[in-house]
Amino acid sequence: MSTTTVAPLTIHDAEALVTAARRAAEAARVTVSVTVLDAGGHLLAFRRDDRAVLISGETSTRKAYTALQLNAPTADLVDAVQPGGPFHTLPTALDRPLLFIAGGVPVHRDGRLIGALGVGGGAPEQDHGFATAAVETLV
Repeated sequence: MSTTTVAPLTIHDAEALVTAARRAAEAARVTVSVTVLDAGGHLLAFRRDDRAVLISGETSTRKAYTALQLNAPTADLVDAVQPGGPFHTLPTALDRPLLFIAGGVPVHRDGRLIGALGVGGGAPEQDHGFATAAVETLV
């Protein structure tokens, strides 16, 4: 049986993701908080702009956690938690609440989940764009 090793998300990768998301937000004149988690859900990098709303830090972390746990962009999951949706009761079923608002994206390398990035502080669609732009810069 052959196994393929995939390089994990490193501190350097995490800092690069934070920088890319922050630059995308600054270009749009939006202040944000950015969180990067590794594949185990451990915090690798975090940045909250002093001008950002305080709750944006918690929001970015929960968006990243949600994207990591479900291995999907949070923007794609919003409808799933509506009444009758497949994840209707999931946000309150876990010890750490999930947040189904656009702005969380999983990070993959060679097709494998290695972490997640969450952005909070702008409109959900803006946060999603900042997060997606940052992940696309990861080499």
